[in-house]
Amino acid sequence: MIESLMFIGNVLLRSIISIVVLFILTKLMGAKQISQLTFFDYAIGISIGSIAADIAADIESSYLDAVISMGIYAGVAIIISYITKKSMKARRLLTGTPTILIDKGHILKQNLSKSKFDINELLCECRVSGYFNIADLEYAIMEPNGRISFIPKAAKKPVTAEDLNLTPSQEKLVANVIIDGNIMSKNLKAMGKNEDWLLHHLKQQNIKNKDDIILATLDDDNNLSVYLEGQKQKKLQIMD
Repeated sequence: MIESLMFIGNVLLRSIISIVVLFILTKLMGAKQISQLTFFDYAIGISIGSIAADIAADIESSYLDAVISMGIYAGVAIIISYITKKSMKARRLLTGTPTILIDKGHILKQNLSKSKFDINELLCECRVSGYFNIADLEYAIMEPNGRISFIPKAAKKPVTAEDLNLTPSQEKLVANVIIDGNIMSKNLKAMGKNEDWLLHHLKQQNIKNKDDIILATLDDDNNLSVYLEGQKQKKLQIMD
């Protein structure tokens, strides 16, 4: 019984260590969305994650060695990120360059092969991006992160307000001031308001319990939009 508890405690401790180290290294390496990751970033992330899992699972191995290995991987990633920011040649070598897959409506089969991409995958990406007829495209470019950018033919571009000589009003900054009943004090302060101001105006609308609010937003024009559970949106124009 004691041995089992010691084993569980050891696994728990190693798991906590791996999570803490993983969190610290992630912060040092910088946050990126999945779509922004290069293939090298992805490989580094997989390697560090695998080592972190081994720390928790393999209790016979030294967790210090694993932590050092994770640090080395993270250090290499940070150094390469710095180098690619400073040197265009290094960036091209390490992260690659954009590849044109469709040029003036013509599919470049050689570039598809070079990118390890086939026509079916290209057609799938076209459909996902809203282009169901490849003839509507002027260019398709594979970016270094693996995503594909599309440029439609001029006649197939969506009409904009500028095309119609319209001048729509500029969208305003909207801040989330309440989320799931929790007041976002920093967001309120950024909008020049405080909790007392918010609660006062909610009370005027017979909203006495902020916990009933799923979401409340405030824009630059003092439009307070409140979303209550199971009810329609309430939009308040506050003049003060």
